[in-house]
Amino acid sequence: MTSVRTSHLLPTYARVDLAFERGEGAWLIATDGERYLDFTSGVAVNALGHAHPHLIKAITAQASKLWHVSNLYRIPESERVAERLCAASFADLVFFGNSGAEAMELAIKMARKYQSASGRGERYRMITFDGAFHGRTLATLAAGGQKKYLEGFGPVVEGFDQVAFADLEATKRVLGPETAAIIIEPIMGEGGVRVVPNEFLRALRRLCDEHGLLLIFDEVQTGVGRTGELFAYQRCGVTPDIMALAKALAGGFPLGACLATAEAAKGMTTGTHGSTFGGNPLAMAAAGALLDVVLADGFLERVRKVSIVLKQKLAEIKDRYPTVIAELRGEGLLVGLRAVGPSGELVDELRAEKMITVAAGDNVVRLLPPLIVSEEEIAEGVRRLDRACARLAKAREREKVGAAG
Repeated sequence: MTSVRTSHLLPTYARVDLAFERGEGAWLIATDGERYLDFTSGVAVNALGHAHPHLIKAITAQASKLWHVSNLYRIPESERVAERLCAASFADLVFFGNSGAEAMELAIKMARKYQSASGRGERYRMITFDGAFHGRTLATLAAGGQKKYLEGFGPVVEGFDQVAFADLEATKRVLGPETAAIIIEPIMGEGGVRVVPNEFLRALRRLCDEHGLLLIFDEVQTGVGRTGELFAYQRCGVTPDIMALAKALAGGFPLGACLATAEAAKGMTTGTHGSTFGGNPLAMAAAGALLDVVLADGFLERVRKVSIVLKQKLAEIKDRYPTVIAELRGEGLLVGLRAVGPSGELVDELRAEKMITVAAGDNVVRLLPPLIVSEEEIAEGVRRLDRACARLAKAREREKVGAAG
């Protein structure tokens, strides 16, 4: 399908000429009535799929009472959600914003402010890693360090030192008297579904403890059940000081959050940060309903079970089509297929099979089904993947024969 430009929208997306009018669980229904199996989930956002009844009920009830009041007053709904997030994590304090980039901006500010409040104001630099993606603001783009996103926007925000992925010696070399924190995604989603080794994360924790640094986890994509645990840090046994969340946190309603220990947040006093919309009653109704479902007994256990089924079936597909899929990556329901040819070809072939997926860096196709996906829907997705791979494999065989002839 060709990309189209909607006349009055800023053309920053190469949009596919496809639109949806409604959804049901793991399925999307296009404006022409065609049903698509959704293995993108709004890029890891729609954790409970589409039109989940508990989310609908909670948001509808809140919408009839109160949408927004501003943070000039107490918002009991935000206090309740913050309490639940802290009870389920390492954190003592939460700040609610509207997106992952905002959550990461606060994480950066908080780490710098922590060092200043500790009498180390010279410490402002952050160590980050090649291939990372932390957001689209000027600071978070600088943290990611990817030239394709930074080009043309003037001087790059100062204070970030990128090192090679999971390279401990390189990390140690750039660590200096101005270093304030280390920022890392436990799994690099946009960067190609690269899973950071647990031993490397443990080494980073030790470095931070030894040098008085803060460890920041960007769990915007991995958080809220995507890896089979509520948060990815719980899989690796390494606890950060600050953690950024967004995407799945309110099941599709725009919401970001920055979680921190009381010590890490000690510099964030009255007036040091704010958000007009952050934590308003409508967003909190969505987040509270999402947590009702995800934290219910057995929910994450079921996510882990179906994710094992998915990876087993995908391993078979990889072995069957070595000319199409080079590598299987990921944890839980954050899975990547590194393609042999351009990843966009596989995304297009899957869309022709009425299955929605999303490309990532390192020539990877991401599979991000909603956390409520059934084993039968997993099997159906793999059948569609099988047909798409079969077509690509045949096309490559014809190209090989043609080149030889």
